[in-house]
Amino acid sequence: MAEGKKLSGAGLRGQVAGKTALSTVGVSGSGLTYRGYDVKDLAENCEFEEVAHLILKGALPTQAELAAYKTKLKGLRGLPQALKEVLERIPADAHPMDVIRTGCSMLGNLEQEDTTVMGVFPNQEEAIDRMLACFPSIICYWYRFSHDGVRVDENTDDDSIGAHFLHMLRGEKPNELHERVMNVSLILYAEHEFNASTFTARVCASTLSDIHSCITAAIGSLRGPLHGGANEAAMDMIEKFTSADHAEQEMMGMLERKEKIMGFGHAIYSTSDPRNAIIKEWSEKLAADVGDTVLYPVSVRCEEVMWREKKLFCNADFFHASAYHFMGIPTKLFTPIFVMSRLTGWAGHVMEQRADNRIIRPSAEYTGEDLRTVTPIAERG
Repeated sequence: MAEGKKLSGAGLRGQVAGKTALSTVGVSGSGLTYRGYDVKDLAENCEFEEVAHLILKGALPTQAELAAYKTKLKGLRGLPQALKEVLERIPADAHPMDVIRTGCSMLGNLEQEDTTVMGVFPNQEEAIDRMLACFPSIICYWYRFSHDGVRVDENTDDDSIGAHFLHMLRGEKPNELHERVMNVSLILYAEHEFNASTFTARVCASTLSDIHSCITAAIGSLRGPLHGGANEAAMDMIEKFTSADHAEQEMMGMLERKEKIMGFGHAIYSTSDPRNAIIKEWSEKLAADVGDTVLYPVSVRCEEVMWREKKLFCNADFFHASAYHFMGIPTKLFTPIFVMSRLTGWAGHVMEQRADNRIIRPSAEYTGEDLRTVTPIAERG
């Protein structure tokens, strides 16, 4: 075979595969930045719509720009009737990630992005804002219809995307604490450089495909348990523990049996995930709000055991599990919330790829047979 540069390590880990101005991960003192802003600073001082504006449009909005952007997004929450009919046909036992994948793809059929001129995408921002506004509607419309038999009104008047999601899901406006936590959560998940789903979106974009195909492809990558679902797996584990001591006992047994424990460690961060401390603090506040005396202490003990025994730290997903649970969100919807947020990062990367595009087509190291000739079928043993 022709000799070329061989990549070291499995899964392209550690390899630079492109350029981005959207975020840094693990390369600065803050650990994670969006367009130069520390994620902690953004989580403390911004709403998710401000961060979406930052990622998608390049700058934090002024007060007037934010108000206009929120008004625009509010007007884009409604679903086409044909999409509702598709959602109503999806059974209750479907994986919610499959639902949002199908919903995104169907939306692309009904509201196609203009790709008539090769390499020119005149309405990409409109299509992205539409998805940002209606992804919570897609998730909740299917969930409420398939589980409760309710055709929920997706045109709420809630001020934020997070509040809109909770209102549709629970049938009532969320309180101020829950809306704030949703804002923080969506900010923390909004962007994370060249992770698997983002790279999938960029590969798709590099072929000059439409935005809905790019986002659908990204959702498909996030669907895999090695990328998404760690917060769901964490919830499945911690809800089985009856106390912090019970959690430690069970965790030690899992470690002894060398079982995989989700929600700990990270492919990029070496000492801590900067998002963990932020969501952990909000989980503690939610625990106090609902009078929890088990789940939060269990989560803390799990964190302590994993650090003591394996020097593994919680990533962003672990304390998200308890935070979402305290807000009454079903475990199966945890990862679709990630989609509602990461759509901003995916779309930002698609636009970035399109702006300076070359098709992403790496080479492979061949490990098969040397050149050989075909044996006639009559002579094959």
